[in-house]
Amino acid sequence: MILLKQAVTKSLSMGTLRVHGPDSKGIVAACSQVLNDGGCEIINSEQWTDRNNVRNNKKDVGSGRFFQRFQFTYPFMSTTTTTTDLALKNICSKFNLKYDLNWRNRKKRVGIMVSKYDHCLWELLLKHRAKELDCDIPVVLSNHNDLENVVTKNFQIPFHCVGPITSENKSEQEAIQLQLLQQTYDVDVVVLARYMQVLSTNFLTAMKEQNIINIHHSFLPAFSGRKPYHRAFERGVKLIGATAHYTTAQLDDGPIIEQDVIRVSHRDEIKDLMRKGRILERNVLIRALQAHLDDRIIVHGDKCVVFSD
Repeated sequence: MILLKQAVTKSLSMGTLRVHGPDSKGIVAACSQVLNDGGCEIINSEQWTDRNNVRNNKKDVGSGRFFQRFQFTYPFMSTTTTTTDLALKNICSKFNLKYDLNWRNRKKRVGIMVSKYDHCLWELLLKHRAKELDCDIPVVLSNHNDLENVVTKNFQIPFHCVGPITSENKSEQEAIQLQLLQQTYDVDVVVLARYMQVLSTNFLTAMKEQNIINIHHSFLPAFSGRKPYHRAFERGVKLIGATAHYTTAQLDDGPIIEQDVIRVSHRDEIKDLMRKGRILERNVLIRALQAHLDDRIIVHGDKCVVFSD
């Protein structure tokens, strides 16, 4: 990572640019020039080239895949944002790059979905209240009424119970959820804060998989599915973990954003594993959401490249 400036005042407009594609000489210079020509001041730049595919092929077939994130301010632009966007589009087309340019002039809107477990919900809402999450949380959805008072009385956030959800009414209930998330509350990203329902392919397609973050109470790919703490206890593991990942149609198999572990021993019972695991779940989910909000993630295939904060 190249750190260009140590301090940036919060009053400045802050944007991000992410690019990725085949590595080639001149990418960094070309992207930097476009931002500079537009009057943007680059604060932070981090890049990485994945050369594993070259090594795995056992021959020199290219220079790998390139990933870069720029963070910049633009208090005094010399061109319009549209002009800069078009210039970047032309540069990225020339280098065969994919790019995402976010002027960060609107906070992302986060919708939370939860069932009965409240520890991740509390963490998200408390961090948001403390202004440690740069987002808006306009709505919480659940398939149970248990946590309504937590949300409405303590945080004054709209709460909608859409449930119970059964195999017979799942499509109808998900249609209601999508109506609330997309049209009523204009949500950008959904956080599954221990939402104990498997989302349908239709739901994932409508929201787009890379806009749905799930927390799984296991160090994936170990113990995917239900009751991972019980199965970990049965195997006598010495480490338990938690994994935040983007949700895909394949259960608990999406690109991993963040993970953490904690030691356990033969003295720990299932309730101890669950207690320790809840600490991990809260922290891992918050870190994953922060990375998403900061545009620090690039998804490539089954993997996430996560730049430093």
